[in-house]
Amino acid sequence: MTVPAPTEKTAPEETAPELADQPTTSPPPHPRLITLLAAACGLIAACLYYCQPLLPRIADSYGASPSAAGALVTATQAGYTLGLLLIVPLGDIVARRRLIAILLGAAGAGMLLSGAAPALWVLQAGGFAVGAGAVVIQILIPYAASIVPADQRGRAMATLLTGVLLGILCSRTAAGLLGGAFGWRTVFLAAAGTLAAVALLLVRLLPPSPPDVSLGYGAQLAATLRLAAAEPVLRRRSLIGACCFAAFSVFWATSAFLLAGPHYGWSTSAIGLFALVGAAGAIAAKATGRIVDTGREAVATGVLLALGVAAFAALWPGGRSLVWLVAGVLVLDVVVHGVHLLNMSVVYDLPDHPRARIASVYMTSYYLGGAAGSAIGVTAYRFGGWGAVPATGAALLAVALVVWAVGLRRRT
Repeated sequence: MTVPAPTEKTAPEETAPELADQPTTSPPPHPRLITLLAAACGLIAACLYYCQPLLPRIADSYGASPSAAGALVTATQAGYTLGLLLIVPLGDIVARRRLIAILLGAAGAGMLLSGAAPALWVLQAGGFAVGAGAVVIQILIPYAASIVPADQRGRAMATLLTGVLLGILCSRTAAGLLGGAFGWRTVFLAAAGTLAAVALLLVRLLPPSPPDVSLGYGAQLAATLRLAAAEPVLRRRSLIGACCFAAFSVFWATSAFLLAGPHYGWSTSAIGLFALVGAAGAIAAKATGRIVDTGREAVATGVLLALGVAAFAALWPGGRSLVWLVAGVLVLDVVVHGVHLLNMSVVYDLPDHPRARIASVYMTSYYLGGAAGSAIGVTAYRFGGWGAVPATGAALLAVALVVWAVGLRRRT
């Protein structure tokens, strides 16, 4: 008798009991609905990054210092982080279509407030609202995972992740061009109109879906915390994701210093174009989605993490060689986004757990890992120069490899 190859699924003895009602099954969605959700995710994700290339113009407009204008980024990140903790769990206990409309409305109102802000603190308040509303992405992705058949889930999630990556990739370029031609306020006002259109389309086209569980808000938050404490697969995949995004942020938080330094001497525009190398991540997401649907998530995760360590080995000579730098970035983007998709596929496939709770735990860990990685990377560059950056990134991915190996050994 042939024994199937092990996959990253939760063994019965590892799964915490969950007494909540489970979502009802529904017919497979039309492929255009998944494409619409991917486009929506990309447009929403872009709203988190429009402000970054506009900060010098914003500072000049208010007569503020660069650091004061930069607080807009912090406010947006704070709104997003709190949204992951406090808003995303609502996806299990309220009707999703209504929640999606409310969050898109909040993000659109934040953009409108930002575009008309008479003072910098009002702009920051708008940024906070944008960040909090943008967590609707983490409602849409689990929703897509819940409405497609299991053998198509990987490709559907890959499509949505590709939309997110392309939205992030194009956001800074679009904001720079539009802001340079018509002023920075135009970018926020145009984004508000875009979000309003997305909200109308989704409310009209998404099928109604009742709450997955019947709980109060406090009980849902408590259940989310219990899930994080009791589900080992979710903890492992959350830690792997946090380490990967931390390693990714270690590089991207310091690459501008390298490229603007004495060896490369690139302009700000050239450094911005270098970020387009990140398009490799979008390509990787589509390819990894096919791997997910074959049930080989565990093996693929280990292979990608090992490639990530090799990518940082290539980035070390990248301090002097553009060829090595580009090669390292290409592989690193493929690794980080591929592992992220594999992680989401595994955790959203855990039995007996509503997906919004899972999204809250996993994405909060992932996002905090990225924030920590940025701080760690800047510190490493400050005290050790460029050589400390790839060493730090490789160490973080080595930790992820150890966590993956421990999980694989437990399953075996």
